[in-house]
Amino acid sequence: MSGRDGGGAGRVKNRAPAAIQITAEQLLREAADFQDKAPPKPRQNVEDFEELHEYRGRKRQEFEEVIRRTRSNITAWTKYANWEAAQGEFPRSRSVFERAMDVDPSNMKLWLSYTEMELKARNISHARNLFDRAVTLLPRIDQIWYKYVYLEELLGNVAGARQVFERWMAWEPDEKAWSAYIKMEVRYNEMDRASNVYERLVNCHPEPKMFVKWAKFEEERGNVDRAREIFTMGFEFYGQEEEGIDKSQSLYSSFAKMEVRHKEYERARVIYKFALDRLPRSRSTQLYASYTNFEKQFGDRSGIETTVLGKRRIQYEEELTHESRNYDVWFDYARLEEDAYRSAQEVGEQQGKEALARVREVYERAVAQVPPSEEKRHWRRYIFTWLNYALFEEMETKDLTRAREIYKASLKLVPHKRFTFAKLWIQFAEFEVRQLDLEAARKVLGTAIGMAPKEKLFKKYIDLELNLREFDRCRMLYQKWLEYDASNASAWIKFTELETILQDTDRARAIYELAVNQPSMDMPELIWKSWIDFEFEEEEYSRVRELYERLLRRTSHVKVWVSYAQFEANAGRAEEEAIRGGGEEEDEEEEGEKEEKEPVEVDEEAAQKAKEDGLERARKVFERGYADLRKKGLKEERVVLLEAWKALEAAEGDATTLAKVEGMLPRVVKKMRKVDGDASMMEEYYDMLFADDETAGANPASLKFLQLAADWKKKAALAAPAPAEESSDEESEEEEEGDEE
Repeated sequence: MSGRDGGGAGRVKNRAPAAIQITAEQLLREAADFQDKAPPKPRQNVEDFEELHEYRGRKRQEFEEVIRRTRSNITAWTKYANWEAAQGEFPRSRSVFERAMDVDPSNMKLWLSYTEMELKARNISHARNLFDRAVTLLPRIDQIWYKYVYLEELLGNVAGARQVFERWMAWEPDEKAWSAYIKMEVRYNEMDRASNVYERLVNCHPEPKMFVKWAKFEEERGNVDRAREIFTMGFEFYGQEEEGIDKSQSLYSSFAKMEVRHKEYERARVIYKFALDRLPRSRSTQLYASYTNFEKQFGDRSGIETTVLGKRRIQYEEELTHESRNYDVWFDYARLEEDAYRSAQEVGEQQGKEALARVREVYERAVAQVPPSEEKRHWRRYIFTWLNYALFEEMETKDLTRAREIYKASLKLVPHKRFTFAKLWIQFAEFEVRQLDLEAARKVLGTAIGMAPKEKLFKKYIDLELNLREFDRCRMLYQKWLEYDASNASAWIKFTELETILQDTDRARAIYELAVNQPSMDMPELIWKSWIDFEFEEEEYSRVRELYERLLRRTSHVKVWVSYAQFEANAGRAEEEAIRGGGEEEDEEEEGEKEEKEPVEVDEEAAQKAKEDGLERARKVFERGYADLRKKGLKEERVVLLEAWKALEAAEGDATTLAKVEGMLPRVVKKMRKVDGDASMMEEYYDMLFADDETAGANPASLKFLQLAADWKKKAALAAPAPAEESSDEESEEEEEGDEE
């Protein structure tokens, strides 16, 4: 049965997995086991010489047939020759090897198989001859040389092994071959010969590690002076060439470590410093790391600080190599050298001079990195290199002449026709002031204002003259400032403040008048506010009212109305205080004795009237402002004004006036309106309805009726409960009064 039913449906009856599953791994394992357990080839027993000759002849015929078909197959030749050697037929084996060499004389495996056959047969002379032929034909095959040397040394022929090495070294092999030669000499305690081989090695392969190995060999022999000579030889060999500098780092490091092992710490420190002074900072990172570890173990605090400084210098140099105009790195670099200069001054004068030279070198390199374009954003950080340089020379080195030259050089470099830096001019002027040269400081600031006038320069120059009490110069500077920028409100205000300090009120008013008449002003409201405050402090209230009226003719902003009203209220309070101030108690000393005077009577009515007059004037201003804003249809501004009015009435008014203002406040209602661009859509919005706006468009008769209804409602709420008859009489009386009205 094939597992299919008789219906011809072609379906498998049982699709369930087998109880025992066989994996691919099991199949492969069984195949491997079968190969291992395969029956060995039948062993052929040879009974006599005739059968032996027949067997050898048949095998030779098979080998000859194979090498005839594949003449270049060296493996077949090797098998043939080894079979002959196994039969003891060494002449035949040699003949087969020689025939194979005619086919491929440069095959290393063939030569090694040939020599191995001779060595197994203990044919030493034949093996030597083969090695000699092999190294003559293939002198670059190191394995043949290793076999040859091993044979001679195994036989105890050290002189012969040395001779073979000499022949090998003539071909200048790699370092492993030289190391094998050296190790052989060391094994037989031929140290001088080994040292000579090292010398020939560094001449053949002048690498840093070769010098290090040779020096270490001499150190282990106890010949430390010779090791030092070897390191010195390596330094002289590499010299100052770019490639040699990179390679000599390991030599310096190894030399210093050797001195540390012999506890020669000063020698090691001198080597490190000599190397770091000689090598470029950007390429001696590894050496600096070694020096840092050395100082941490065996150095003092100053040595460690010097090492850390050197490491930081390398980092900054690497960063500047990638971006030479990174001025933030220059700032950090210069600050590092300045700190090193301060520390070096405490150590000694010579160290201080060297550190100062490094600081100036860094600053000179920094200021040489001029921005490539004349755009101020590129110069903002660069100019601080000049400023820091000048401050360092002034504060640290006290070289005032050099600091002055730095300022002058920086000012020549900046393109003042396109832009300038007020900080540079100001710092130069402050420097001259510190040197008590006021004329030079004035000259610097005057030149700055003439070449590139800026607000900061005017302010600084004016502050200088103001501190010197040169008021005429200050007036001239303010005039220059206003000629340069007449729209600067702060300049006008500062000018009037100066005149106020000098108590020249007429001149101050004239300046204010010029300021408000300027055709263009950046912030004119500051001028008006300053003028109003000035007149208020002078208690010229009529002038203040005049200024407010002039300002309202120019603009009717809600803030002006509110400020005007608050001024009137404040003026009333000021007048009240003035009246009350006359009645304060005064103490006088007569004939050395204190006598208390009787308090002067205060005119309370006049004081109260002054306050009420000021409040009334404020209400009138609020009413005028409200009417003006209502006329212009400004709702939000009217709300602001009413809120200020309400605050005033709540503070100083009575309930009636407060209720009046509260009644003027709008109520917020929700309305509907059409959406712009789509007449079919409606949207909600909030609007403010004022009482006077509602009454303005209403019928007078209906308004009268509404007013009567409101009055009746108030009376009904205030009236106390009464008998029914009295209430009916009162209602009839009210109805009659209403009818009469």
